Amino acid sequence: MLALATVVMTVLLVTIGVVVRATDSGMGCPDWPLCHGQVIPPLDDAKAWIEWVHRTVAAIIGFMILGVAFLAWKDHRHQRSILIPSIAAVLLVGFQAWLGRETVRLNNSGESVTAHLAAAMALLGLLVYVTVRAFYPARIEGRGGSQRFTLLAAFSAIATYALLLFGSHVTAQNAALVFTDWPLMNGVLIPIGPDTDTGVRPLYEAHALHRYVAVVVGLITWATAWAAWRTQRDHPALVRLALLIAVLFPIQALIGGLQVLTQLAEWTQTLHLALGAVIWTLAASLAVAAYYEARTATVPAASVVGAGGTGRGGDDEETTPRTRGETVRAYVALTKPRIIELLLVTTVPAMVLATRDIPMSLPEWLRLAFWTLLCGTLAAGSANAINQYLDRDIDLLMSRTRKRPLPAHNVTPENAVVFGIALGVISISLMAYFVNLVAAFLTLLAIAFYVVVYTIMLKRSTPQNIVIGGAAGALPPVIGWAAITGGVEVPALLLFALVFYWTPPHFWALALRIRKDYEAARVPMLPVVKGVPETARQIALYTLLLVAISLVFFAVARMGAIYLGAAVVLGAIFLWRAYGLLRQSGSPEGSLTQAVRLYKFSISYLTLLFVAVAVDSLVLGRLT
Repeated sequence: MLALATVVMTVLLVTIGVVVRATDSGMGCPDWPLCHGQVIPPLDDAKAWIEWVHRTVAAIIGFMILGVAFLAWKDHRHQRSILIPSIAAVLLVGFQAWLGRETVRLNNSGESVTAHLAAAMALLGLLVYVTVRAFYPARIEGRGGSQRFTLLAAFSAIATYALLLFGSHVTAQNAALVFTDWPLMNGVLIPIGPDTDTGVRPLYEAHALHRYVAVVVGLITWATAWAAWRTQRDHPALVRLALLIAVLFPIQALIGGLQVLTQLAEWTQTLHLALGAVIWTLAASLAVAAYYEARTATVPAASVVGAGGTGRGGDDEETTPRTRGETVRAYVALTKPRIIELLLVTTVPAMVLATRDIPMSLPEWLRLAFWTLLCGTLAAGSANAINQYLDRDIDLLMSRTRKRPLPAHNVTPENAVVFGIALGVISISLMAYFVNLVAAFLTLLAIAFYVVVYTIMLKRSTPQNIVIGGAAGALPPVIGWAAITGGVEVPALLLFALVFYWTPPHFWALALRIRKDYEAARVPMLPVVKGVPETARQIALYTLLLVAISLVFFAVARMGAIYLGAAVVLGAIFLWRAYGLLRQSGSPEGSLTQAVRLYKFSISYLTLLFVAVAVDSLVLGRLT
């Protein structure tokens, strides 16, 4: 109960913090921890009292969190799932207090206010975890049921948290009133801001992005509620939580609009963030509760908790004892390192190209490149680990994937899904802190698209799975562009299109090679459903589109002769390979040979084309 009371008090603290901001009381007490050199502020200074109440409630919460940690140590010292988060909350509240002091010292700078809110919401999420965990048995035997809904709930919670940060960024940039209408922006859906030199365009972008992200997150919350209604009828608490979030979100959006229409009336600001904190609390509760509902579920021993029904290889299987080194290698294998390499190849050239129009020092570029690549690696590893958790039943049936960590019982399914989610949270957090919010949100979308849209929704239901699901693998160049510019522009979208249209011929060539595996696993890949001739025809059509887009990119992105030469030569070879496969599509042996050649060349094509983008950009660029 103390943990629950602490959650309620933390939401109250966030609300008071908004009152401080809305009434411009942040510097009501210009010193810290005293107020005008006194323990009690002057009686006639309203702003000082508002800030003093904020600090006092924060101090009370600090003692409450110490109490939670003490009780966790006293009564749950052998239950690490409660003890460790409780101790972490003590450390985080200390960090939050330091941030509060820094916010005062920096005169409520935008960056410090955003960091202060981010830490507060992270602390709230941690307290929610401790509270919800306390409602479940201390010791949970077995591995329970499927965590598929948990993945969707966790994605929804992380997206909600990101939206809060986008909103804080609007406040930090003083961009809340750059548009005076709502829901449109200057009467249009996509506003065209003034030139960067005026200093107004970044404000336009900050405000517009918040609205766009709100729409995306709203759709995610509704999709989560729909999934809860469809799949969680046996867990009514989960259904109620998901539906409550779906109802509150449009109300929250309406209040956000009223902020604009009322010229930031104090009550709209306070209610907007307070309700945002409540939605975040509910979303975090839903994700944690979904996890433990699945963990404590009773399932038949023979059932499988993969993405697609029943078969062999369920969660009741035990892992083979491993040495520490073998365990580390198994977890590394969960991330599919070879696939990650190809994704990173498309990120760096996009960053180089984006720098061509934005003068930037080499040290700063290298710093951004380091964090973008590191976070991209962790994010791709997250998506791949979760993908292997969801596909472990069919991986067991395919000779190509039978030795992966889960079907080989080198890692438990439970640990694999937690590992994947943890990698995702770390990657998005680091991206938001060291790069920017736009790149972080795109990273979140890339993970979710691969896991939810491709793996869960499409892979086992349609032969067009890789066409639509390819959007996840096409996002890294957009993320690289956003890392440099803080936004998304037409050249980045064309780079997205390049990878998007490259994916079908690349993957279908591989699918032709391992068609029997997909048949055994009953995965409706195009070669299985439509046969070799139709697959070869589709590969040729997508290759034509790919080459055409590569030439359009030359004109739109103002590339030079280096890129043009590479696009023409590489495109011609790709078309020749695709034509060779189409010509041999009636011959089982000949089509297999041509498919292998096309698959291998497709990797070289993408690598060399993006290298040409980088080299061409460096020749014409302004990186100093």
